[in-house]
Amino acid sequence: MTMTISNNAVAKRITVNIPTASGDAIEAWVYMPQGRGPHPAIVMAHGIGGIKAGGLVPFAERFRDEGFVSIAFDYRNFGGSDGQPREALSVPREREDYSTVIGWAVEQPYIDPRQIIAWGTSFAGMHVLELAVSDTRLLAAVAQAPLTDGLAAAMMSPLKSGIRLFGLALLDRVGSLFGRQPIYIPGHGKPGELSIGATPDGPFGEKLMTPKDGTQWHDRIAARSLLSFSWRRPVRRAGSVRVPMLLVVPMADSIAPVPAALEVARRAPGAELFRSIGGHYDVYEGGAGFADVLRTEIDFLHRHAKIATVT
Repeated sequence: MTMTISNNAVAKRITVNIPTASGDAIEAWVYMPQGRGPHPAIVMAHGIGGIKAGGLVPFAERFRDEGFVSIAFDYRNFGGSDGQPREALSVPREREDYSTVIGWAVEQPYIDPRQIIAWGTSFAGMHVLELAVSDTRLLAAVAQAPLTDGLAAAMMSPLKSGIRLFGLALLDRVGSLFGRQPIYIPGHGKPGELSIGATPDGPFGEKLMTPKDGTQWHDRIAARSLLSFSWRRPVRRAGSVRVPMLLVVPMADSIAPVPAALEVARRAPGAELFRSIGGHYDVYEGGAGFADVLRTEIDFLHRHAKIATVT
């Protein structure tokens, strides 16, 4: 594992490269609160095709200021993490990356291993829900604008677009068997355009997800990725959630199916639900619901974790 200090001293951030069984390192940004700790920690990752530099920093910095170690990471094949081909999504691999980063966190002397929280946004809601069921290292979980039913999400696409996307996914999958480079699908677009998020607020989402620090972001995923999640339905495991869980569900989400998220809130033991104003992207900085979402999440975190005394 390598560790470097960020050039932005104000951010109090370090960059770590966490090894994995595949040999491809996961790049994570670790935001350190004041004091020696040990501190509670929040392990954070983005949605489909997103990277930590685009949209996660405002959350990570605020959580740090509240006394939490914030660990924002890129999945393998995305952002600053290793892995080929680029922007090829795998649900099992992404979930394994969460588990790897959690395992790294519990070994750090400045982190309280009994106070690890999994945090995920959008597509990462699938992973956080599964972790809340199966990972005994967790204290709590937070999922905002969460995708919890891949099949329901696929059915939200217009029929014509859905057929085209599925055809490209199959073609790309066959090509991968022969070592061909991926066929890429844009992450955002306007209604009628071929993209993952072809919704009226797609351009707004692209703007908010574009890194402000100049980090390169391609805003795309390999078409074969669609075959990895369209049939996955973690909502069906909601009744087995083991830890306190906060679900932030936008009032007008046009990307992540709202009924499935509400079902998780109803079925998960002890789950808390917050309905945020606006659409899918309004939970991020620059969106109409950001301030309320952040305040709600901080309240939840403080009620379930004990902050180390600053010395």
